[in-house]
Amino acid sequence: MFPTPSEALPLKPIPGSYGLPLFGAIKDRLDYFYNQGKDEFFSTRAEKYQSTVFRTNMPPWPFYCSKIRKSLLFLMQYHSQSSLTLPKSKNLTFLMALTCPLCLSQEGTETCLSQMFVDIEDGMGSKKTASFNDPSDAMSFNFVFRLFCGKDPSKTKLGSEGPAAVNKWLGLQLAPLATLGFPKFLKHFEDLLIHTFPIPFFPVKSDYKKLYDAFYASSGSVLDKAESLGIDRDEACHNLVFIAGFNAYGGMKAWFPTLIKWVGQAGEKLHSQLANEIRSVVKEEGGVSFQALEKMTLTKSVVYEALRIEPGVPFQYGKAKEDIVINSHDAAYEIKKGEMIFGYQPFATKDPKIFDHAEEFVGHRFVGEGENLLKYVYWSNGRETEDPTVGNKQCPGKDLVVLLSRLLLVDLFLRYDTFTVETAVLPFGSSVTITSLIKATST
Repeated sequence: MFPTPSEALPLKPIPGSYGLPLFGAIKDRLDYFYNQGKDEFFSTRAEKYQSTVFRTNMPPWPFYCSKIRKSLLFLMQYHSQSSLTLPKSKNLTFLMALTCPLCLSQEGTETCLSQMFVDIEDGMGSKKTASFNDPSDAMSFNFVFRLFCGKDPSKTKLGSEGPAAVNKWLGLQLAPLATLGFPKFLKHFEDLLIHTFPIPFFPVKSDYKKLYDAFYASSGSVLDKAESLGIDRDEACHNLVFIAGFNAYGGMKAWFPTLIKWVGQAGEKLHSQLANEIRSVVKEEGGVSFQALEKMTLTKSVVYEALRIEPGVPFQYGKAKEDIVINSHDAAYEIKKGEMIFGYQPFATKDPKIFDHAEEFVGHRFVGEGENLLKYVYWSNGRETEDPTVGNKQCPGKDLVVLLSRLLLVDLFLRYDTFTVETAVLPFGSSVTITSLIKATST
């Protein structure tokens, strides 16, 4: 997307400002949440400064982060001992990714997906429409718990309460980045309520304790490995809950409805093409395998296109470890050591200088020669063509997300010919209602 360092670009000062101390931050926060909204907040500033690189305040500052170490950047990690844990170690993230049963059986994955579609069909049978989000949440938690703990969560003391417990815990952490939908005349009250000061932990303490106890009792092999490497067992379990609950389940909770929204809205023509590709490859390969998935080029492209047009996590924070120069298409900008950097990934993934019809969902965009555009897809906080490592900030579960998304579409179009949806905007992600579901007429 950006010029190489060898290209001569004018070095320009970063446009924009933080405004008056305190008042500038409050003004930007009100613009972001109430006066303009997320998309307009960024687009109007990019247009004003004729640059996708500019200075601005980002919510939920001020006040909110005054008690949080800069190393935490701003994401809060609630647990049962105090309001904040130590920053999550990416070394530990990779450890858990390696020691959990990543080769979760195909049977286990199919069990999770099958139950989701059973729940959706049950809803369709009684009401003619069905929520996708609730069955998707249940499927996601079931999958994540099986992945890290090797057992069905219903066989633990959590029972069926896992998704609800995590949702409450996630809601508390993410509230500072959301709005509650109050009437606009109450915006200052809401802003004071959830955007100004850290929210106390006690409303979700018991829910977190249930999650912690279930993971502690069921993830012995992961905790044993962490302990053998000198990591306190209790600390390892808290981080496991965060990785499984926030990173994995939280990401799936937002992402799967987003994927289904875009595929559903794409219409019957794309559905027919996907069904034909998936069924023919499965028949040719004798089942669903990694080799079969790699042959489904349209299915892969559709997943990448959904990740491009609406990244599951559009925001990224970081701090410059040294003086650096970053390039846009037209200029270079110097960032000083210690300055906070915020990345709005849709600036890259919907860049009209790179992607034709950038605001449109084009299912075949990454088929054939279009695959060369994958290096400009930054949904995982890094290029899709690059791999996460301990030393970078890319999502360690990047490849798993893509794999599960493909499997979801494969299972969907092995079962159904087409479907329709109605959608609504949630504070994070989309609400998706299945309004029609036509079972497969051929296999």
